[in-house]
Amino acid sequence: MRTALVSDLHSNRQALEALQADLAADPVDRVVCLGDAIGYGADPLPCLDWVRESCAFSLMGNHEAGLLFHAEDFNERARAAIDWTRDQLNDAGGDPGLRSDRWDWLGSLDESVVEGPVMFAHGTPREPVREYLLPSDARSEEKMAALFDAMNDAVMCFVGHSHVPGVYAEGGGYLKPKGDRSTYTRTDERVLVNIGSVGQPRDGDTRLSFVVHEGDRIEFRRLEYDVEGACARIHETPGLPDELGDRLKAGR
Repeated sequence: MRTALVSDLHSNRQALEALQADLAADPVDRVVCLGDAIGYGADPLPCLDWVRESCAFSLMGNHEAGLLFHAEDFNERARAAIDWTRDQLNDAGGDPGLRSDRWDWLGSLDESVVEGPVMFAHGTPREPVREYLLPSDARSEEKMAALFDAMNDAVMCFVGHSHVPGVYAEGGGYLKPKGDRSTYTRTDERVLVNIGSVGQPRDGDTRLSFVVHEGDRIEFRRLEYDVEGACARIHETPGLPDELGDRLKAGR
């Protein structure tokens, strides 16, 4: 089964449209979202509705959790975006049924999912909602051992949250994907795979990132999208800090 794995759309409609075009040109069997459909960007409702309608399942990201429960650990800009997003969801164009459906869906999200040898989480297998996995973590034998222990019997775990794509093998090391398409094939090692972010890349590359997975084959894809348009949407939206748009142009 070919599965497109997406994460961290962060209300970026322009990035979503580029993703949709790529999936239309090269269809997959299903799409799975690892969380954070909302937050930061100016178009939470179309992004959330696409995930609800198009994904086999989605996970609870820290921005969904912040929206539903608490966001005390968010910085000021992220909290402002969550407060603004909550207002958009509560308004829902005056449609109480749609408003209820969206909130019910958000409340139903799982923190992690396991399908046979494959695990899915937003953050890490140890702390699925809020813990980050970053390239520097590959140097910490203690942290990496704990993360792989938390995978239990899974041989592969896909995550997002840090917005930095890469492969972490249990034997050590970090592999950074390169180019528009980069393929990694798992052999006998267990791996943690960060799929990067659709809506807010943070590895210095402004292109959106996602993964197509089939068996032991993992293909990272990077796509150009209308970054200027996404930035402008944030700038023109009262309640959203301009910095949330500016960072898209830096890939940070």
